[in-house]
Amino acid sequence: MIPFPGGTSVSRLRVYDWPVPDLRRPDGAAAGGGTPHLHTVSSEGYVVVAGAGEVHTLGADGATRTSLEPGVVAWFTPGVVHRLVDHGGLELVVAMSNAGLPEAGDAVLTFPAEVLADPEAYARAATLPSAEHGEAAVGEAALRRRDLALEGYAEMLAAVERDGPEALAPLHAAAARLVAPRVDAWRGLWAERVEPTVEATHAALATLSTSSGTHLADGAIASTTAAPGPERWGMCGRLRTWDLA
Repeated sequence: MIPFPGGTSVSRLRVYDWPVPDLRRPDGAAAGGGTPHLHTVSSEGYVVVAGAGEVHTLGADGATRTSLEPGVVAWFTPGVVHRLVDHGGLELVVAMSNAGLPEAGDAVLTFPAEVLADPEAYARAATLPSAEHGEAAVGEAALRRRDLALEGYAEMLAAVERDGPEALAPLHAAAARLVAPRVDAWRGLWAERVEPTVEATHAALATLSTSSGTHLADGAIASTTAAPGPERWGMCGRLRTWDLA
């Protein structure tokens, strides 16, 4: 299959409506929300297609809140802690750079510091049971994972509000340690899925500069359908994914 534009990945996300203890919707009801986390390599973008909510972020700009409603597009770069908040029916189309890397563990969840410091404890907290255990069991595990990440997020938010963005340095260092063993495999994925799209642009510019345009004869189209079966239990909500590799 020809690569998707820019070597990106695309998914459809229904943000969890599980209540969170610290936030309310505009109507006073409990807000729902997903699992706070950051990405170590990939940028992420949201196209809001339904519902309403917010994305809360911790990064170089400090603690911010961005309103989400249909028509809004929001995006952020690696290192930004993000937490999706559902005010009712929030659905997004999510685009991720470096297709393959987010799926291979590019994300690090905001667990408490003692969990982040222990790779085995982190793996136990972050890993969901397999689908063969049933939807209910996987959902319960995803909720426990979300709530543990919210504990760490609350500590990080307080630190950023008190000390500024520099307070995220321990989280960034812990995230780098956790993903370091995967980097060699990620280089292979990037070379396979993303680098060819960059090289194709270089080649196209080279042919156009000589007025030949020979690459245009190789133009092609591809299509696919969403992965079958139930939606996946993602970090921020239920995911419908497409294999664009």
